Amino acid sequence: MRMTHAGASLAGALLMLAAPLASAHSPFTATTDDQLPAWLSAALLLGLWACYLYGCARVRPGIAAVLLFHLGMALAGLAVLGPLDEWAETSTSAHMTQHMLFMVIIPPLFVLSRPLPQLSAGGARRLSVVWDPLLRLTQRPMLLAYLHGFIVWFWHMPKFYMLAVEHPWWHAVEHLLFILSAGLFWWAVLRGARSVAPWALLALLFTLMHTGFLGALLTFAREPLYGEARSLEDQQLAGLIMWVLGAVPYLAAAGWLGWRWLSMMQRKLGW
Repeated sequence: MRMTHAGASLAGALLMLAAPLASAHSPFTATTDDQLPAWLSAALLLGLWACYLYGCARVRPGIAAVLLFHLGMALAGLAVLGPLDEWAETSTSAHMTQHMLFMVIIPPLFVLSRPLPQLSAGGARRLSVVWDPLLRLTQRPMLLAYLHGFIVWFWHMPKFYMLAVEHPWWHAVEHLLFILSAGLFWWAVLRGARSVAPWALLALLFTLMHTGFLGALLTFAREPLYGEARSLEDQQLAGLIMWVLGAVPYLAAAGWLGWRWLSMMQRKLGW
């Protein structure tokens, strides 16, 4: 129970820290068109958070897992409801920062926190009919890398990029697809069976290459790709965020996975 109180206190502290920022684009201050998607996003996040906290009272997680989950939830709340979401409507670099949070920061935090026992105990057990088949796909890392790659490139095509910018519901769908596809991808990479480690490493390198290529396209483009209202310099900054900063989690995970695979091979060969 002590862990649960600590988790609840941490969650409350994070929410208080986030409140002044989130008010910039919260359900209470959003325009009429944005209000319902904002309310729905806030309800889903708070519902998931409450489910986890309730589950912690029944299945106690480790302190590291609690911290990782709360950090992921706080970042998700700020990315969806904070000023970053409002800035993303006019700034390509802010939009890219939002995408990177949904692709390489928040999903690994959730995966590393291993929250399924707590979520199940907290009342989400019925959703296992959805996540069990999805988790079986994590034994095929390259398939998930292809799926995630398709979603990344689809939403960075100018037509669909602007669709998400101009329509709040499509923006919410874009976020959901990034979180789901990236979550499954990172689950396959970070929690996949040792037998698929080579394929997971290949999936990481494949994703690193194609996202880096997309970042380079944005960086070296000679004109704005997402409307004349967005400056070329801002687009170039967005490309560098994806190309350089976005590569760091992939490289770190590839290094860890390579070390894990090498250790496994050494044990097999008796080195």
